Amino acid sequence: MSQRRNGRLKNGRLKKRVEIGRYLVRDPEIYHGELTFKGTRVPVSVVLAYIAKGISVDEVTRHWPDVSPDAAREAILLAKQAVVEKYNKAA
Repeated sequence: MSQRRNGRLKNGRLKKRVEIGRYLVRDPEIYHGELTFKGTRVPVSVVLAYIAKGISVDEVTRHWPDVSPDAAREAILLAKQAVVEKYNKAA
């Protein structure tokens, strides 16, 4: 059996569901514990990669109808906040 540390198993995987914001979730039972949009198996990283390549939020919702425009915008906002927080602390 794997050892548990700080809410994670020894191998680094989550042992419980963690909701992030209103639309994002990490759940060990969904998509290997990767960050997804709630109620979907759509990885946030994939949607953000498409947005980074120039796809619009409207196009996101056409490709992934279960991802609302508000959910896509929340993912963008949280990604921006994470980058600003990380690099403002590094300065």
